[in-house]
Amino acid sequence: MTEDEIIAKFPGRLRGFDLYRKMGSPKNIVAPMVDQSELAWRMLSRNYGADLCYTPMFHAKLFANEQKYRDEHWQTNETERPVIVQFCANDPDVLLKAASMVAGQADAVDLNLGCPQHIARRGHYGSFLMDEWDLVSRLIRKLHENLEIPVTAKIRVFPEIEKTVEYAKMVEAAGAQIITVHGRLREQKGHKTGLADWAKIKAVKDAVSVPVFANGNILYQEDIQRCIDATNVEGVMSAETNLYNPALFSGKVLPTWQMAEEYLDICNEVPTNISYIRGHLFKLFRYSLPIHTDLRQKLVDVRDLDGYRQFVRDMKAQLIADAEGSDFDPEAVVVDEFGYRKYPHWICQPALRFEHDKEHSKSKRLLNEAQADAPANDTECATGNCDDVDSEAKRQKTSPDSV
Repeated sequence: MTEDEIIAKFPGRLRGFDLYRKMGSPKNIVAPMVDQSELAWRMLSRNYGADLCYTPMFHAKLFANEQKYRDEHWQTNETERPVIVQFCANDPDVLLKAASMVAGQADAVDLNLGCPQHIARRGHYGSFLMDEWDLVSRLIRKLHENLEIPVTAKIRVFPEIEKTVEYAKMVEAAGAQIITVHGRLREQKGHKTGLADWAKIKAVKDAVSVPVFANGNILYQEDIQRCIDATNVEGVMSAETNLYNPALFSGKVLPTWQMAEEYLDICNEVPTNISYIRGHLFKLFRYSLPIHTDLRQKLVDVRDLDGYRQFVRDMKAQLIADAEGSDFDPEAVVVDEFGYRKYPHWICQPALRFEHDKEHSKSKRLLNEAQADAPANDTECATGNCDDVDSEAKRQKTSPDSV
């Protein structure tokens, strides 16, 4: 179909900047995160400045064909807009079937082209479609020609800036109305995460005519404007930093127990998977659990919402006692030798990864969104990032050939 024919077929469907403006011109965006950007967490994030939220990544085939999967994973309400639903897929027809099921409840559907995990390689989706431009184009085009709401896409970058730009232009030409650029290579994952490349994000922004969101290197609220100034993007997406500090977009310096209490209050109103709650609490209390080790095992053992409430009460009592013996001043935060802010363990803060520098025999801190310090099997999703979907594979025990 030509663009004129598509416009005639969907005369009221928003495109590009019209879609962006209809969603309120979002600047602060919560990323799609497997098992972690569920409705309750999206609601908490909106309370602290999130303008737009993405759902967790859903497997298109499972979503399209299994009612149980949809019931367990897809959740929204009448107050939750704007919201974009993300899918991974490698079959255009399956993707359209899944996307059509949420068309009346979302502002757009996003195609995940960024997942770098082994499960994505086995399942043939995410960043492992980066070398199959024809398939990527057909996936996006299928929605562009047949879905009543817009299609968007989230991509990673190539080593070459020119190839990255050409890839983004192809994604736009196929019909993507917003492009999110995660400024890392497919190989940059886990302990090889490293820095996102804002120069490549800027190159994409300069080359396409649709809105662009940037993803990567956001630790503090000031980084959002710094990223916008460096790249000229319309909005900035946060993944794991949002998980450790849901007040990120507000710029407020808040105690972890306050965020935990507010989150559990929302979970009391919005039914939420117990494993999701556990994952969030491990991240919020990342820096306190190694200190209050007696409470760590309690968190592992809890199996219901009342138990999580009691855990938070117990942790709060310990942290308040710690805070009372401290001279921490949120208005005068100092930084360490690497330039990172020194917060006490009871304050919401980004997770920072350490890498040993053998050449100089010292530890070097890297700017990145790091993994949660949770023991194996404590959470179904250790990182919470949409680019880590091993938890999904564990739960489903499958890597579908067609997603």
